Amino acid sequence: MAIGSEFQEQVRQLGKLITQFDQMPEGPQKTACKQLVQLLMDVHGAGLERIMEIVFESEGPGPVTIDKLGHDNITGSLLLLYSLHPDDLETRVHKAIEQIRPRLRKLSCGVDVARIEEGAVQLRVTTSGHGCGSSTKDVRAIVEEGIYELAPDVASLEILGLEEPTTSGFVTLESLMGHRLQAAAHNAHSLITDGAD
Repeated sequence: MAIGSEFQEQVRQLGKLITQFDQMPEGPQKTACKQLVQLLMDVHGAGLERIMEIVFESEGPGPVTIDKLGHDNITGSLLLLYSLHPDDLETRVHKAIEQIRPRLRKLSCGVDVARIEEGAVQLRVTTSGHGCGSSTKDVRAIVEEGIYELAPDVASLEILGLEEPTTSGFVTLESLMGHRLQAAAHNAHSLITDGAD
């Protein structure tokens, strides 16, 4: 869907701009910009949170509607940004793994969660039969794409059995603004922010 792709590209650009802003020297203007962004985040976050409460408390399939919002590329990304996504990080990582397993099986590979702690995700890739040898690059791309699509807010991603660790391009706005948004948010393919958080 074109609008989804355009939205994701806008979020990626936002992440780049936030990273550049974060690298600027401290000063009155930077402080004022931080306060402005934090105010916008507070206002939008409060509004979205109230919308979620109303939907959840409404008669009928409120929780089902919230679940649908969480799985939509655009609304799900916004909910991630404001730490309001119905699924926690661990749940989304496990869902991502289930989605990529069929693709990895075609390469005689498997993947499992080794550890998830404070946003850091460690996966273990295993081989069977012919193994992943010549397809290491493909396997890494499949795993990273799958994880970042559903859990772009991972603080770091390490894939055991495929060489070096990789980190998310996700820049959480909380890393820029303070503690309020810490530890949750990151762009269903989207909401990409910080080179670390």
